[in-house]
Order: sequence, then C-alpha cells, then structure tokens
Amino acid sequence: MSNNEDYDKLSPAEREARDKADRAREAAEQAALPYKWTQQLGDVDITVPVPKGTRGRDLNVVIQKKKLSVGLKGKEPIMAGELCKDIKVEDSTWTLEDQETVLVHLEKLNQQQWWENVLTHHPKLDTTKIQPENSKLGDLDGETRAMVEKMMFDNQQKQMGKPTSDELKKMEALKKFQEAHPELDFSQAKIS
Repeated sequence: MSNNEDYDKLSPAEREARDKADRAREAAEQAALPYKWTQQLGDVDITVPVPKGTRGRDLNVVIQKKKLSVGLKGKEPIMAGELCKDIKVEDSTWTLEDQETVLVHLEKLNQQQWWENVLTHHPKLDTTKIQPENSKLGDLDGETRAMVEKMMFDNQQKQMGKPTSDELKKMEALKKFQEAHPELDFSQAKIS
C-alpha cells in the first residue's frame, strides 16, 4: 500500500499530525546539510558558510546547467553534485559576503516548478506542501494571480477530498436550476 493511500484514510487531525511530523523530519534533514537554501518558483538561493576571513580567490565555485560545486581551493568541496533541475547558467551568480558566506543564486530553467532538493543526492522536500509567499502573489497581475490562487485553492480542496472551485460552481448552478424548476426530479442527476 502506498503512502498516499494510507494518507487518504487518515482523519484530518491524523493528517495534520503526520504533516507536522513530516515537516519536522524535513527541517531536521535540511538543517543537517552544509548549506541553507530557499526558493521561489523562479529561482533558488543558497547560503554556504565558509571559514571567516575567506577571500574570493580562495574559493572554487562551479555553476553549470546541471551541476554545482562550492568549496575552498585545494580542499574537498563543501557541496558538490548534480542539480535536481536545470538552471540558466548565464543568469545564475555567486558572491562572497562578509568573508564568511558564499551566496549562490540559481535561476531556474523551468520557472513553474518547485524543487524537491538542490542536489539530487540530498534529502527531498514534499513540494505539494510548499506555500508560496503571499508577497510574491502580489507581484503578479490580477488575472495571473487569480489563476494561481484558484490553483492553490483547488489543490488544497483535492488534498482534503473536497470539491474544486469548478465543481462548486457546477453544484451551485444545479442548485439554482433545481430551485427554479421544483417540478423536475433531480434525484438521479450526475454532475460531471
């Protein structure tokens, strides 16, 4: 039996408890990594601590379409491996901040997709549980924002086994029609 089937059988309280446990496990796995990372739909920002006093010339940073490596010259990289998704190399950058932190900015090639992890061999996040920052929704034009909010609402409704906004609209229209035509029998009606 898959995790999803198990999950569907849980009560809302049990789902919340499992989600909380999953989030805590994910947070612990991410905290154990030698870097921190955040993402928006369009980009990923990675913070890699390095010894205080590090200079740019001491660093060896390689950013490729599908690979990333950050480390000190002559030493094992702090992080290195295959990126989980392709990036736009020409729009991706790195900088050294306060001689103790390497900031890597990766521009995603597919800007409509959440990343599960940065490097493929590192622990994954459950991308279905990502809540986009509301401030970013505010950057969208009205039509796009409405579409994104509808998709987020529909996604949440589906996860809870509730009707999507389109299904709710159909149910509402049918209800109005039934009220306008009490003489018709709708007991066998199916909404598709």
